[in-house]
Amino acid sequence: MNDVVVRDVTLRDGLQLVSAVMPTKHKIELVRFLLDCGLPTLEVGAVVRPDRVPSMADTLDVVAALDPDTLDRCWVLVPNATGARRAIDAGLRQIQYVLSVSPSHNKANVGCDVEQSLDGLAAAVALGREHGVPVQVALATAFTCPFEGQTPEDAVLAVVTDSRVAGVDSVVLCDTIGQAVPAHVAGLTAAVCEVAGSVWFHGHDTWGLGVANTFAAVGAGAVAVDASLGGLGGCPFAPGASGNTALEDVLYALRPSWLTPTAYHRLVARGQDLLAELGEPSRSRAADGATRSPGSHPWALAAGSPR
Repeated sequence: MNDVVVRDVTLRDGLQLVSAVMPTKHKIELVRFLLDCGLPTLEVGAVVRPDRVPSMADTLDVVAALDPDTLDRCWVLVPNATGARRAIDAGLRQIQYVLSVSPSHNKANVGCDVEQSLDGLAAAVALGREHGVPVQVALATAFTCPFEGQTPEDAVLAVVTDSRVAGVDSVVLCDTIGQAVPAHVAGLTAAVCEVAGSVWFHGHDTWGLGVANTFAAVGAGAVAVDASLGGLGGCPFAPGASGNTALEDVLYALRPSWLTPTAYHRLVARGQDLLAELGEPSRSRAADGATRSPGSHPWALAAGSPR
């Protein structure tokens, strides 16, 4: 568990459902802060239509402010080959291409059918190879869909084994609306690991199983997991979606080798400040525990300086 990569997605998925606008300057500062705390990688935004997701309108402005070493640890999400081209032209070193396994959600989320998205993925992979940029595919609604119910495992495997997916660097299984349970997560993750080289897990905590599902995915072979500060986030095109699995909860549970109590204190405190800035409630049980526990517990805020 200590070797699992934890990717922070606060600046992408975390901001999608937030009504308050986070200034570009603050986004850039948060990127640097998170990396300074030790997080190995993070999403910094999405190259999407600003009228569809206004909070992502300044993504390329954020990217332009980051130095090459920082960009080596950053991802952006794209929904099509045009977005991939724009991201690569802006200097991005890692791209996540999103498509939904369920046709109805793919139409709602990216405005086309699954076949069109797969064609776009193939084009994005070709662009990535041309420029030395790895492309990851994120499979939304891999477990359940808000419109179609449970997603058949065969449908997921059909996408993963499609020839247009062959060139991707890794596959992300997304519990888009947080309805999956650990047995389901473990089973699908194991099945996909058999046919894909590198599998990641993106969970939501809608039903309170975000951390449990994260552990299930890792136990079944996932090499990396996503989380956001305070459990911010959710898909604006998926009714019933709520926040991501909280970064504070995932880190407290997994204890990656780079994480120290001091770094954890800094992350918890920054998460509290961010939520206050955005006017959002915290969904992190571990952050709540860290603020309430006595100093005898080394991971509690009272045990050390939070900043």
